[in-house]
Amino acid sequence: MTLFLSTFINQMDPKGRVSVPASFREQVGLVKTGRVILYRSFTHPCIEGCDIDRMALLSNAADQMPSFSKEQDSLMSLVFADARPLNIDGTGRIVLPEDLQIHARLSKKLAFVGRGKTFQIWDPDLFEKNQKSLREDALKKAPSVVLSS
Repeated sequence: MTLFLSTFINQMDPKGRVSVPASFREQVGLVKTGRVILYRSFTHPCIEGCDIDRMALLSNAADQMPSFSKEQDSLMSLVFADARPLNIDGTGRIVLPEDLQIHARLSKKLAFVGRGKTFQIWDPDLFEKNQKSLREDALKKAPSVVLSS
């Protein structure tokens, strides 16, 4: 299994073009299709990113929800209706749609943030503030994780 790991700061040009980090582009799903799927996060001021296989898993999860339920409708509207399949060009760049840039409050610098099977695109300053808050909460709560193979 391959994962999106680490955080990379890249520059966006005035036309909205930005290079996807090389290690992200090497993920199997992105190599297979030459595309990345992006949509507005509904929990943070950032952009969510994944490959088409991850979107298929989300679709399967939505199919398990009660048909026509508010939860299913929300998932479909907030993720699938908003999702943008973007081609990765020969130099590894994508063009970020303006509405996604506005949602994530992006300017020239972007933080590509690995999150395992997905990634996010943040304004670096907002990301650092979010990380600081998460660290403070983690120190107070001392979370634990159970690992299984």
